[in-house]
Amino acid sequence: MSVKPLVLAALLAAGCSAEAPPPFSATLTSPTDVVLSWPDDADGHRVEYANDPAGPWTTLRFLPPHVTSYHHPDLIPETPFYYREQPFTGPVSTELHTVASGDTVTFTWADRSPDEAGFLLEIRRPGTPEFDPVEVTDANATTCALSLLPGEEKSAFRLRALHYGPLSPVVHQTTGKER
Repeated sequence: MSVKPLVLAALLAAGCSAEAPPPFSATLTSPTDVVLSWPDDADGHRVEYANDPAGPWTTLRFLPPHVTSYHHPDLIPETPFYYREQPFTGPVSTELHTVASGDTVTFTWADRSPDEAGFLLEIRRPGTPEFDPVEVTDANATTCALSLLPGEEKSAFRLRALHYGPLSPVVHQTTGKER
């Protein structure tokens, strides 16, 4: 990334570091695969795509902390794809209550966050060290249900009140011809 000398001087004079984190980017890694990358700067990131820069936008995934890339594979050839990401933060609640019935677990909690954008339910599957996002609710929700997959019966769960950061600039890639 090149920075013009006058811009760099202005940033340094304002107390900014010359080592800015890399921006959000999209790289075509094959004719039909795109890899997205962004800085490690939040509790997690929401990644979205659209086929038009004005949307409508579809969420690809909510990603946990320290994940700084996403592989969007097997895309339609010769098609424009627009991407954006949005960091999120939020405290983890310790007051999550569960009721299991068969392979479904119902979670309830008290909404103690007056300004959340929603809640994010995270799972730590047996044998894995990290929590992974599995469900997103609307703002002011106090319950959600999750169907467990085989092997998830002894998982740990936690809940996070979602607070979104600013949306990234939109980046673009057009896929190539199929081989």
